Amino acid sequence: MSEIWLRTGEATVMAADGQFTDAMPEVMIGDVKGPVGHAFAAMAGQSAGHPRMFVIRDLNQMVRPPTMMTTKVTVNSTAYVELLGGVVQAATGDAIVDCLKDGVLPKDQANDLCMIIMVWLDRRCASDPNLDRRDLYRTNYEATKLAIARAMNFQPSVDELIENRATISHYALEGVLD
Repeated sequence: MSEIWLRTGEATVMAADGQFTDAMPEVMIGDVKGPVGHAFAAMAGQSAGHPRMFVIRDLNQMVRPPTMMTTKVTVNSTAYVELLGGVVQAATGDAIVDCLKDGVLPKDQANDLCMIIMVWLDRRCASDPNLDRRDLYRTNYEATKLAIARAMNFQPSVDELIENRATISHYALEGVLD
């Protein structure tokens, strides 16, 4: 059994100017026999408005560790599903394989671990005639790699969070708190 029971990470990579392609994946990584494995198995099948899919890089190229991907936004169009299961899924898959290649994820445990990745895909992407698919790929690739690395390295650390408590606050609190 792996020593990785439950790791979590997240990252945000901002879109290029004029795009809605911000990426904000949240990642859970753990042993297939542990809580992440149980959650992974429970995700089999679909939930109305929140498609779930294995992450594949292309036909017949499912990534290892096995990874289930879902969206944080309720899906309401075929165009959205096509972006999610196309560019976003490909970027996510490439990031996972590169994390294996770079040693961020342990290759020797790739069949003992599983991951769940919740992705953000702005609804406006599906109807944007000027959507930059390269930027959509870039943001999701970079953010997924960063979220996985943060999960595996326990980042941010408790000390970093305490140190930044007085200087960093949630963007939604601007003007709410003094």
